[in-house]
Amino acid sequence: MKNLVGLDKEKATVLASKLNELLANYQLFYQNLRGFHWNIKGKNFFELHVKFEEFYNDAVIKVDEIAERILTLEGEPLHTFSDYLKTATLEEQNGITDGVQAIEVIVANFSTLVLLEREILSLAGDADDEGTASLMSDYISETEKTLWMLNAYLR
Repeated sequence: MKNLVGLDKEKATVLASKLNELLANYQLFYQNLRGFHWNIKGKNFFELHVKFEEFYNDAVIKVDEIAERILTLEGEPLHTFSDYLKTATLEEQNGITDGVQAIEVIVANFSTLVLLEREILSLAGDADDEGTASLMSDYISETEKTLWMLNAYLR
């Protein structure tokens, strides 16, 4: 049986579930980034304050895109923080004011996100879901470049 966009309903349901996991992780990532942006201190304050804002602005766009993709697949996006906390694998961060420590957390978070994006990309390929595959492919390329740049910053 096919859904509105012509995908197998069962495969679309699996994809929507995995996308909800990604959504929950991006919501926690977004909140972590806001905390880093607000609370960062030290000699790299100005550059990191701006960079963290760039990251959280990108994350909030991805949150919306992921939720809308879930809806396109006829799923229901998670929308409560209690659901995000139950579903996400990323952890809330609190009290981080050191730039290097914040970047290390961001690298770890991006590494988690890119693994999940690759998993979704594979599922999307199996489901012939070009829309989700394209979205994940774009996210993966962007995340890989960001990881390279952040690792260069840490060295």
